[in-house]
Amino acid sequence: MIKAVARPRQWQRWICSSCLVQRAAPLLQRRQFATSPKSASLDSQQPFLPASHAPLSREDDHCLRSVFDHPKYWEEFSQITGGPVNAGLFRNAFLKEPKGFLTFARVSLKKARGIVDKVLAASSVHEYRAIVRDLDRLSDILCRVLDMADFVRVTHPDRHTQRMASNAWDMVYQYMNELNTMTGLHDQLATAMDNPDVTRVWSEEEKAVAEVLKLDFTKSAVNLPQKYRNRFVELSSKISTVGSDFVQEMAPEQPVVVLPSSEFTGMDPLQARALTRNGKLHLPTLSGQAALALRTVHDANARKLIYYASRTASRRSVSMLENLMRLRAELADLSGFESYGHLALRDRMMAGSPEAVEQFLRALADSIRPKAKEEMAELLAEKQKTYPRATELDPWDKDYYSELVRRPLRLTGRQGDLVSHYFSLGVVMQGLSRLFTHLYGIRLIPRQPLVGETWHPDVRRLDVISDTDGHVAVLYCDLFYRADKSPNPAHFTVRCSREITESEMAEVWQQTQEDPEMAMFASPAMAANDGMSFSQQGNTIKQLPTIALVCDFPQPSSQGDQPALLTFFQLETLFHEMGHAIHSILARTSFQTVSGTRCATDLAELPSTLMEYFAADPTVLAQFARHHETDEPLPYRMVAQKVRQAKRFEASDTENQIILAMLDQALHSSRAAQPKFDSTEIFRGIQKTYSSAPVDPPGTRWQGFFGHLSGYGSTYYSYLFDRVLAQRVWEVVFASGHGGGALKRENGERLKENLLKWGGGRDPWRCLSEVLQEERLADGGEKAMPYTQACMNGASTDRRDKMPGPEWLEH
Repeated sequence: MIKAVARPRQWQRWICSSCLVQRAAPLLQRRQFATSPKSASLDSQQPFLPASHAPLSREDDHCLRSVFDHPKYWEEFSQITGGPVNAGLFRNAFLKEPKGFLTFARVSLKKARGIVDKVLAASSVHEYRAIVRDLDRLSDILCRVLDMADFVRVTHPDRHTQRMASNAWDMVYQYMNELNTMTGLHDQLATAMDNPDVTRVWSEEEKAVAEVLKLDFTKSAVNLPQKYRNRFVELSSKISTVGSDFVQEMAPEQPVVVLPSSEFTGMDPLQARALTRNGKLHLPTLSGQAALALRTVHDANARKLIYYASRTASRRSVSMLENLMRLRAELADLSGFESYGHLALRDRMMAGSPEAVEQFLRALADSIRPKAKEEMAELLAEKQKTYPRATELDPWDKDYYSELVRRPLRLTGRQGDLVSHYFSLGVVMQGLSRLFTHLYGIRLIPRQPLVGETWHPDVRRLDVISDTDGHVAVLYCDLFYRADKSPNPAHFTVRCSREITESEMAEVWQQTQEDPEMAMFASPAMAANDGMSFSQQGNTIKQLPTIALVCDFPQPSSQGDQPALLTFFQLETLFHEMGHAIHSILARTSFQTVSGTRCATDLAELPSTLMEYFAADPTVLAQFARHHETDEPLPYRMVAQKVRQAKRFEASDTENQIILAMLDQALHSSRAAQPKFDSTEIFRGIQKTYSSAPVDPPGTRWQGFFGHLSGYGSTYYSYLFDRVLAQRVWEVVFASGHGGGALKRENGERLKENLLKWGGGRDPWRCLSEVLQEERLADGGEKAMPYTQACMNGASTDRRDKMPGPEWLEH
């Protein structure tokens, strides 16, 4: 009941697959996880408009660029004034020291138990009308601890703080699982939902929340005898532990490949030299250097040895994965579902069932196969230039010959990637703010952090300001590389949007007077928000969504002579992550259960994938892209060439994603409960059936590196699904960028009003129906899924077929 089932991970951070570069499997770069969408701007003949050099209209616009591009400016800007009073992490008054997490957890559990007692005692129509709001508040109280603790335990640089956050997480998570099997709460909610005098006063959002809570109870075996409910709690805890261990401890069977350095001809000499000792090159199996070697080393035998090592997870990793699958299968069986896939896809997903997902994936595979085979034929032809008698590609050939074909498309100079000189981080943040102003009337404003508010001096706080609603969100940007920080780009919702009632504020204010563990606050509104930011319009008070973005971009020069310069790939990454953030920002719902990205998982990637179209649109880039030294506008041909290079083998990359999505479905099917369950054989069988590329050789066990199986169990298909839908939204709503469609306010308002603002508070098919003005999508289900299949040919079309000619690229 309390868990946010719309999340791709149960009580874990939001790291989408197109954002995540697996620490354990660096060969899976982001382009393989979700290839960037086809930008129709590249297919058009519209001119590229140069960036405006008019004086900046807002001082904040200049400040936004400077706080990211110039360390000395940031150092002066972030100088603390007004005394050294510790405001607490995220300005949460409980988190002024590490042990404050435990205090925060204990105080929150006291609040939660009080709400549980209130719900169980409800008897009048008036009390039943408040049950949804009470249960949503109960969820929010637990989320405030769980979400913040989860972020801190994986991001904070201090180990002691990590441990305290983890202990708080464990404490609250255990209680949450107990609530999910509490029959009294389920019965009270059912009574309320069955009473027309109660439901007739509920809003559409309130009814949606009630349905979500009801489904959560159903999935939690609430109708079973107590011993089975106890087993459900036990299984949930085990699944959380095993899943976390699988992701954190996955390892290769062979950690290092050691070969004579002479066999690495073709690899970057500087990197090769750094790994060489006594004539032997020691290559870490799971590293960027290994991925580079597979792309560049000429010796086929050396590539073969590296490939085997990098595609073979340890037996322990595979054992943990299969244990996780068995535990999930038992949990599904306990809850009355045929498989874990059926449990996870029930109702809250647009696809609705594993059968619908399988149909979607097979149709997409059929549509992409001819092009994928053509691409493999191109690679074989490239191999035959050196080995005329070759009749097939080996698995370790694909990356190498793909690199040879792509190489002439590169655009580099003596200073490296030339495009990056037009994408300083500060300029890109400027561009995002300007884009959001055009589309939604919101902008990003740098704010001075208070003492203790951030977890590292590199973190920048931005306030999101609306032209109509004022302060609507808080955004913390931890974007620079640190050695002790995960390299995985990620979007975290630390706190969701929610409306706070006057009675709630009075209740918490009273608690501050009676509970010695409560922090002291200046007002009831501050107390109800734990000291964090809120907004007030009339008598309505809302807690502001608080979001953290984490990336690993290069640090700017400490001398201040060069800012952090982003590659086009990193630009796309930041736009993608901001797509998640804008969903959290604009969906300022009254109930946190359906706030922002807490929607159907196979809708949650749509806003982020859609943002990648804007990253490649010439009119959008013209708003900000300029050389960090000369201030000259970006020649758009550079971006067009980057897109060509990235998309050169798009079909085979997409096919690989289809195979991974099919693997996810198969491992979460009823097969996981069978005595001879073997994930390696399942993976190889899928590859043999659907892959146009060479399949993994016997002895490899790559699935042991597939960390997404933990967090996105049976929903990995969402990235392919949303890629199809995002392209359709780009074409229909934003006119594929034609005529400045990517910058028109009416287009942004159409997307916001019909889809983004609802979060999970409205049926996702209805949202999509209204934004696309497609009535046949409104009811979802069997009528709607064929629509996505009809869009597939467009989504899988190779963009090179529609690239503009060389004359246009000179604009």
